[in-house]
Amino acid sequence: MLFYVLLFLGIVSLWWHWRARDRMKVTNLTGKYIFITGCDTGFGNMAAKTFDKKGFRVFASCLTETGAKELKAVTSEQLQTVLLDVRDSDSVKKVAAWVKTEVQSEGLWGLVNNAGIMGPPAPTDWLDIKHFREPIEVNLIGLINVTINMLPLIKKAKGRIVNVSSVGGRLAFSGGGYFPSKFGVEGFNDSLR
Repeated sequence: MLFYVLLFLGIVSLWWHWRARDRMKVTNLTGKYIFITGCDTGFGNMAAKTFDKKGFRVFASCLTETGAKELKAVTSEQLQTVLLDVRDSDSVKKVAAWVKTEVQSEGLWGLVNNAGIMGPPAPTDWLDIKHFREPIEVNLIGLINVTINMLPLIKKAKGRIVNVSSVGGRLAFSGGGYFPSKFGVEGFNDSLR
């Protein structure tokens, strides 16, 4: 008898959880603005294409003109590309000002900080400081800089921030700047929350 009671309670719990999750879904996605970094290739490129298909107004930042042209060729007219090197503070500020003029009073509904580099994964005693500095500049400092500059627009729209990290933010497998940068992203996410 106890087994059947527990089974019934388990089914009711799953049903209740399912309904609560459905109530948390965001509706009316079309026309909402999203800014994504690192859209030349990989996850950023795929995210830009996916959000574009769903009807979002996507600002896709690319490091290279080639990446921007290739992305623009396979997406709708609604998606806009912009060149951005997240290591360059002046570039980040200019792009943030441009985004502000585009979204105006609506604000920015989503920010996806995806830009990142790996750097050489090798034992620490084989590396120089530049092997640490470059991934930290892109993966951590660049991410923080973009977030800080876009935060007023996110607040205006009561938007969301997605900072792409990895398991490397919890467990380091080798030397190099990648793992310290991802640990930093995890810490920044905690402080931002």
